[in-house]
Order: sequence, then structure tokens, then C-alpha cells
Amino acid sequence: MEDDGGESSSFVVGIIENRAKEVGIAAFDLRSASLHLSQYIETSSSYQNTKTLLHFYDPIVIIVPPNKSASNSTAAVTDFIDRFYGSVKKVVVARCCFDDTKGAILIKSLAAKDPSALGLDTYYKQYYLCLAAAAATLKWTETEKGVVVTNHSLSVTFNGSFDHMNIDATSVQNLEIIEPFHSALLGTNNKKRSLFHMLKTTKTIGGTRLLRANLLQPLKDIETISARLDCLDELMSNEQLFFALCQVLRKFPKETDRVLCHFCFKPKKDTIEALAVDRAKKSQMLVSSVILLKTALDALPLLSKVLKDAKSSLLSNIYKSVCANEKYDRIKERIGEIIDEDVLHARVPFVACTQQCFAVKAGIDGLLDISRRSFCETSEAIHNLANNYREEFKLPNLKLIFKNRQGFHFVIPQKNVQGKLPSKFIQVVKHGNNIHCSTLELASLNARNKSAAAECYTRTEVCLEELMDAIRENVSVLTLLAEVLCLLDMIVNSFAHMISTKPVDRYTRPEFTENGPMAIDSGRHPILESIHNDFVPNNIFLSEASNMVIVTGPNMSGKSTYLQQVCLIVILAQVGCYIPARFSTLRVVDRMFTRMGAVDNLESNSSTFMTEMKETAFIMQNVSHRSLVVMDELGRATSSSDGFAIAWSCCEHLLSLKTYTIFATHMENMAELATIYPNVKILHFHVDLKNNHLDFKFQLKEGPKHIPHYGLLLAEVAGLPSPVIENARMITSRISEKEMRRMKVNCLQYHSIQRAYHVAQRLLCLKYSNQDEDTIRQALRNLKETCLNHKL
Repeated sequence: MEDDGGESSSFVVGIIENRAKEVGIAAFDLRSASLHLSQYIETSSSYQNTKTLLHFYDPIVIIVPPNKSASNSTAAVTDFIDRFYGSVKKVVVARCCFDDTKGAILIKSLAAKDPSALGLDTYYKQYYLCLAAAAATLKWTETEKGVVVTNHSLSVTFNGSFDHMNIDATSVQNLEIIEPFHSALLGTNNKKRSLFHMLKTTKTIGGTRLLRANLLQPLKDIETISARLDCLDELMSNEQLFFALCQVLRKFPKETDRVLCHFCFKPKKDTIEALAVDRAKKSQMLVSSVILLKTALDALPLLSKVLKDAKSSLLSNIYKSVCANEKYDRIKERIGEIIDEDVLHARVPFVACTQQCFAVKAGIDGLLDISRRSFCETSEAIHNLANNYREEFKLPNLKLIFKNRQGFHFVIPQKNVQGKLPSKFIQVVKHGNNIHCSTLELASLNARNKSAAAECYTRTEVCLEELMDAIRENVSVLTLLAEVLCLLDMIVNSFAHMISTKPVDRYTRPEFTENGPMAIDSGRHPILESIHNDFVPNNIFLSEASNMVIVTGPNMSGKSTYLQQVCLIVILAQVGCYIPARFSTLRVVDRMFTRMGAVDNLESNSSTFMTEMKETAFIMQNVSHRSLVVMDELGRATSSSDGFAIAWSCCEHLLSLKTYTIFATHMENMAELATIYPNVKILHFHVDLKNNHLDFKFQLKEGPKHIPHYGLLLAEVAGLPSPVIENARMITSRISEKEMRRMKVNCLQYHSIQRAYHVAQRLLCLKYSNQDEDTIRQALRNLKETCLNHKL
């Protein structure tokens, strides 16, 4: 299987929909030989769930059934792909290829895990659409790539994305998880980074991909999160272990996870004959993979030595399952019987080429030995030719460069060339301060050298046939090794490295409860705090008794930054990383929804308000009591009365679901919600008004705060005429008086309910408290006395 070796996606996605708007997706990762199956009912008319999954997989190919044989209802997902994923290669395959029975049979034979462990008998009837998509995806891959997938080699997951926190594609963009909105911060030379860019200090391509996947789909399982946090605890308290792991992980090749492709996919015989021209290249990739595997297995004892005394469950499990696994030793022995012990994975092109040609021990294949002699002779002749040219044409700085595609060519610094180059040099190209060129003699030797190397690769592949079959029998342990190395790379080189670069105690371990409150003390924005040294920390507290926070404040007071900050802290916590806060206890979030910004969507011919309403509708249709909803300035894109009504109604709906909600608004009359609903808390960003100028403190404080006519102050600065400003002041003061009278009436009417809810909130906090029994008893007595004295 060909792979560019870069960080770009390698997913082939099959997608099909039925008349009930149920969608089945099969995502096949060509790089790591894993198949992810998902099936769900698409609740959004704009296909937000499908868009989220496709954004996560970032496919190189999308496979769909034809539109002609589909009704209008089942063609909708295909139209959606044409509209939003026009740049991705779309392949239409016959509907008969989407066969769920064949899909189930294929997965039974190809899955690395036992089918009963996957629950295939249950999934077969329930998730027939994703099995149909799997059948089409695997068939296209085998046909297009000319390979057969090895039995029991694929890592298969059912509904994998729904075992994790779901963050829709719009929220990923709003929160700047992968890409920032703007590459530079206004008024500074600092480049703004996304959360992914901040953490992207991984050393392997697989580790980088795993980091991206975790940020887009954080964990929901508290046990797994805790295992990662325990591992970080050990790394942060044991510097020797941390630095030793950093050193050992450098010994493993950057592309270790890519090696799986060549052991999970076996070329078809008819394909090998039909593609004889490309056979040498494919043989070279196979030899490279065996060398890469040998290098990784050679480094395994070093990892074993470092992890032997590790205490955390995650590291000790890695030691037991990988380092102490005898199968790796047996694979290493089999490789050692054929591959020369001095051969190692190399990144310099000519060194890598030489290592590949001399990978197999001498004397095993006579024809291979002859090809090697020819390769050595032509290589030596090329180097001698370069020496002759240096002397003959007085070019002491002439360099001989080797590239995989071109082979050998000359590079001469332009300053060393007086006038024109001698006519002997051909294919002259200026490149920067250098001249790239060749000669007829070099071209002839190059062709012979390439031919000899190609023969070496082909003969080496013949020698490796039995070895390849033996390795394929143990492909599941290789999958495990690749997954472990990617996980260690992410935890050690990303999470632990990031924490170690911060001042002591700036990042702390988050605590998790099943149904407890979300409490973050002195939380900071993980990206902006590294840019602004004087970043002001703020708190958040949400519980069942106080599940909605309404944040008010003028423009530029810090509301949007605060909303983004809370979401990014929750994401960091649920990927198993420390967070920028003094203390935190969190309830696991199943879905995260954001409604931020105001932009027209020209592609779908939607106005700012229509875009806003579509996003809000998606939230209202999919939100659950364990979700986190963050809404910024809802309803401002239409008339003030309609906008206020929609915002109020949405808040009431979310309050009824007990969903944790943070709602930022300019509408000060939204604070009236707190006078009616005791589970609403009002906060404001503190702003000082001095000499008609706003002094932003970026500090969150409790209760509503009326900044008199801050909109009028900004309008005055902008240059509106004085009579207009004065008239506006009179109008707004009359409106404000009516609102204050109504709020006082509400406060008196709902006072008893407010008191009861405040008591309930304190009892909930004590329920999830880590204090000892005596302290909790004393707190209960104090609460009782306060209630009896009517001081609450």
C-alpha cells in the first residue's frame, strides 16, 4: 500500500442513507489498518452529525451509491457531499456493492478481535447500514489498490465516535481546536495558535494523528481518563522516568505505525504481474517496512528497561502487554535469520537505498549478490566521476546529490561558475544560489545504478516471502505496538512536555465525578495565557441546582474568551491532560455545543440570522442532560423583541433539561430569568467607568451589573451627533425604569423558591465533597442554623 508518510489523512469513507434518514458510515484507515463503523439517525436537516464525522476523518475518498436508483429522500446525503466536500474524490459504486450480509462476513474474517467480543451478532441487525458501507469500502479498496486484506488483521470498532464526547464541526471551528480563526493577533507580531498547534510537540506521525483524534473526540470513560492522569502524575513526580521515556521514544522510527500497511495487505498475484513496472518500487517499500520493523523491535528492550519499575496502571500495563510479550522476540529472531543485524532504518535517501539493497544477509540468494555487486560498482563509478569533474573543470565545491526519484545529479554553487558551464553539463537548472545539472555519463551510470537497485529490491522481496507470511500471522501484536507507541508519544511528548514547560502548579490535575458539579477555580485560557503574561483567571460553577450561568458585560469585556476558555479546559481534561486552573472537579460531558459569532453563510444562501437559527435548532434537537451548551449573543441578528423572545425561550428549554449552560448576552433584561428560575445564576465582567471611558478589568463577578449607556458611550466616540445621543439617553432611561419595577415584583414572588434552591445547591456540593465526616456534619449544622435564622 502506498503512503506519503506525511500527516495527511489516509481514510477511505463509505456512506449510505435509508429513507428514515438513518446514515451508515464505514471509515477505513489505510495507514493503521483500522475500520471504524458508525450508524445513527441524522437529526439535522443540514447533516450536522455527518459533517462532524467527515470533519473528524478528513477522507481522501468518499464512496456513495448512485443517485439514479435512489429516491429523493435517500439521495440527500449524496447531495450534501457534493455541496460541502466537492474537493474530495467521490466514487460512485453499484448499490449491490453495499451488501450488509457480505459486510458482516468480511468483518468476521478480517477483524483482529473475536467477533463475539465485537458483539457482531447484536450489531448485525441493528447496524446493517454501516456493515453495507463496510462491504463497499473494503471491495473498492482491494480493487483500487490491488491488494487482499490479511485475515484477522483489522482493528474494527462499532460506533466508535459515540463512545467519545461529540463536538460538532461548527463547534470545532468556533473553539479553534484544530485551526485558529486568524493566524495573527491584531496589534501584535504574535501568531495565534489553535489548541492542536499548542500541543503538537509529538515526535511521530501516528502520535500527531492520535492527538488530533483525541481533541476532536475526547474520552467519556472516567476510568480511561484517570489512567492517563495517573500516568501524568507519575511522569511529573519522577523526572528520571520522564526524560528516560523521551530519550527511548526517539529510538523508534517516526513512521512505525505505517509499517502495518505492508503486513495487513497482501498484493494480489495478478496485480503483481500487471504492474511489473511498479514492482521494484513496491518491493522497495516492503523491504523498507521490514527494516523499519526491525529497528522498532531493536529499540523495544530499551523501552522495557525504562518501564520495568513504573507504578501507574497505564505504564505497567504497557510493560506487561508489550515489553514482556515473547511474540516480539520470536518475530525479531525470524527477522534476524534473514536480515543483516547491522541494517537500520535511515532517513538519508542514498543511505536508506543502500540499507535496503543490503538488507538480506549475503549468501542467501546468488542473483541478489550479483545485483549488489553491480549496484556497488555503479555507485563507486558515479562517485569517481564526480571527483574527476571536480579536478577537470576546477569545481572543488561540486556536490553529488541523490534523490529517490531523480537518482544522482550534480549541484554547483553559482558563485563558483565563471560565465557558462562547460557544454558537457546538461539539464542545467538554476535553483536559488545553486545550479542543478547532469551529464550524459552520469545519466548512463544512473540508469544502470537504478536498474541494479531495482533488481536488488525484487530479489530481496523473493527472499522475504516466508518471513512476511510469518509476520502476518502475528500482525495483531504489531498493531498493539504501534498503538502503544502513538499513545506514549502523545502523553509523554505532548501532554507531559507541555506541562513541564509551564511554571510549577500552573497546570493541575482535574477531578471527575459521575453526576457532580462542574467547578473550575482560577481557570485560564490555555492558548491566550501563553501570549498575555497578565491573563486574568476566572471561575465557573455549575450544578444540578444551578445549571445555567448568564454572563453579561459590554463589548470587549472578555465574554467570548471566557466561553471558549471553559470549553477548552473541559476538552483538555477529557483527553486526560492537566488543565490551566488552581483546582477543578468536572462532570463528564457527552456532547459539546457552541453558538458563537455572526456570519452570513453564502454557500447555503443563509443570512446571519438564518445561520444562527439553524445552529440553535441543531443544539435544541440533540442536547441531553449531560451536554455542555455555550451560547454567545443569541438572537441579536433579528429584531430586538424577537431576538429576546427566542433567547428567553431557548434558556427555558435548556433549564428544563438540566443541561449545563453558559449564556453570554448584551441583553441586560435576560438577567430577569434569575428572578423567576432559582437555578439561574447571573455573572458580569467587571468594568470601571471613568470620565466616560470604559476600563476593562476582565474579572468575573457575581450578580448583574448595569453599565449605564455603554453603547451610547461607544456611539459618542464613533462621532454620532450630540442631539441624537441625548435623545437616545432619554429613551433608554424610560425603558430601564419599567424593567427594574418588573424585576422587583418577580424577586418578591419567587423568593421562597430561590431560598429552597440555594439550600439544595449547598447540599449537592456537600454530597460530592472530599471533606471528612466531621467537617461535613459541621457544615450541615451551619446550614440548618442559617435557614432557621432566615439569613440565607
